[in-house]
Amino acid sequence: MPIITISRSFCSKGKLVAEKVASTLSYQCISREILLEASEQFNVPEIKLARAIHDGPTVYERFSHGKEGYIAFIKAALLNRLKTGDIVYHGLAGHFFVQDIPHILKIRLLADKEARIIEEMARENVTESVAQKRLAKDDKERCDWSTYLYKIDTRDPELYDLTLNLKQVSVEDCVTMILSALKLPYFRDTEDAKVTLENLALSATIKATIVHKYYNAEVSSQAGNVVIKLPEPVAQIEKTKDDLKSLIKNIEGINELYFNIMSNTLPRTAMHK
Repeated sequence: MPIITISRSFCSKGKLVAEKVASTLSYQCISREILLEASEQFNVPEIKLARAIHDGPTVYERFSHGKEGYIAFIKAALLNRLKTGDIVYHGLAGHFFVQDIPHILKIRLLADKEARIIEEMARENVTESVAQKRLAKDDKERCDWSTYLYKIDTRDPELYDLTLNLKQVSVEDCVTMILSALKLPYFRDTEDAKVTLENLALSATIKATIVHKYYNAEVSSQAGNVVIKLPEPVAQIEKTKDDLKSLIKNIEGINELYFNIMSNTLPRTAMHK
């Protein structure tokens, strides 16, 4: 179930490269589909999800944590789709959600600034000045939200396994190099990789289900054994446990459920089953 994620700036031929790679491998090529699935599953307008992974956070969102909720929905939808394998994903934010999964080939595409401006001018029928301002705004917003939510820069090469500069490399050659990299042993599917992805998908699904009430909850899963940790103390541990159980009761794949919750009346942390 090989998987490829492609990150790029706007107007950097990412969609074209992704489609050619997917066509050659007979893989699914997905992007906006994840937003549609998240929108349907969590009953959130698609436009809000799209803005959540594009626009920089507003002052209100920094205090209301609204953006974290939308991101949790998208993460859950993406990781659950990736479990099917044989996918090329070129949507926003994909590389953030798969950093801990070794067999996924993570790619960053770079494009010449002038070429991006020309493409935006042709695509939107705007002047060079307008196109340049739009691209600069888009780049800043993507950088702002990734820094705010993940404390990382999307331009950091350490996030990726392969970085390709389309200023010197053609789309066809870019596709050839991606296909060649995918053959390396490191990116071959293994049972451990499948299990890792399944654990992360289950954790993400639980997080997305409870995020509206417990935005700072930390969820981990190992073979269906789930731990939900609340970093901040609560007044009533048992009531909180019952509330969490009620929220996630319909999620499949949970074998055992544990809670790591600290009481605001007791100076200690306790693990509860």
